[in-house]
Amino acid sequence: MYFEWFLKGNVIYGSWFEHIRAWLSMRKMDNFLLLSYEDMKKDTRRTIEKICDFLGKKLEPDELDMVLNYSSFQAMKENNMSNFSLLKNDVVTNGLNLLRKGTTGDWKNHFTVAQAEEFDKVYQEKMAGFPPGLFPWE
Repeated sequence: MYFEWFLKGNVIYGSWFEHIRAWLSMRKMDNFLLLSYEDMKKDTRRTIEKICDFLGKKLEPDELDMVLNYSSFQAMKENNMSNFSLLKNDVVTNGLNLLRKGTTGDWKNHFTVAQAEEFDKVYQEKMAGFPPGLFPWE
């Protein structure tokens, strides 16, 4: 049921496709940096360096190591400032876990083959006009 609602945009934050299209429409602007979680997981250090280059900031090796440490999935999962644990239950949907596993490709463990095909079909329709490969999904 939720899968169908998501594809139609009938979920609490609206259409994911419209949200992403709005952001991607700005991807060629100088003050816009497009990053993916998949790329960050493959090479976190390089992703942080890209962010630093974008911001015009040079980090010393020990500073970069500190950023790597504090931005790791485990550190953020344990940090009350980044895991919703400081919010009251009436503000956050009960049971919402913002930081689940920190892995990529887990959708394969939840989508059926038919759902994956349906998502691909809707994605192609809703994201028409954007270059293929913007998302490095596995």
